[in-house]
Amino acid sequence: MRIDTRKLAIVGVLSAISIVLGLTPLGFIPIPPASATTMHIPVIIGAVLEGPLVGALIGLIFGAFSMLQAVMRPNVLSFAFLNPLVAVLPRVLIGLVSYYVYKAVLMLWPKSNGDKRLTAANTIATGIAAAAGTLTNTVGVLGMMYLIYAARVAKAMGISEAAAGGAIAAIGLTNGIPEIIIAVIITIAVVSAVRRISRR
Repeated sequence: MRIDTRKLAIVGVLSAISIVLGLTPLGFIPIPPASATTMHIPVIIGAVLEGPLVGALIGLIFGAFSMLQAVMRPNVLSFAFLNPLVAVLPRVLIGLVSYYVYKAVLMLWPKSNGDKRLTAANTIATGIAAAAGTLTNTVGVLGMMYLIYAARVAKAMGISEAAAGGAIAAIGLTNGIPEIIIAVIITIAVVSAVRRISRR
């Protein structure tokens, strides 16, 4: 799969947005003991508009900034984000999951030649892809954190190791639900706008 000029331009623009988010509080919103993020949204948008490779490349940048964030603005769980398996791998997977979920929903949608039904199908597929991509980020990051660092997480949070799983799940619910809602709204709005412009 090659990257043409259009895909390269999309990667550049969305990567720049990711960089701006990563360097400002807009990208990582502190909700102790962790941080909620909006940096997964450009990854999802890139994947839906231009495919899995574009999404994966933007996800790679997201992951790199997560590692940088762990150094520049540490919190009690930042040690985990120095590991690429926690900070990078799940972010690359966001692009892959978002794209293939989007395509799967479109394939399952009843076929129709009507413009309105086609627009509705794309909107619903985009929203579901945004939710799936966000879940990939939340479950992937927190799942890897639990698998690799459960004992250190428990120590950092001042809880027993047996309670680490519940504490990590609570972080997932606290951060994940707002992240899904925001991602669905913004992704649908941006993707719909880009498609409207491209049809002119």
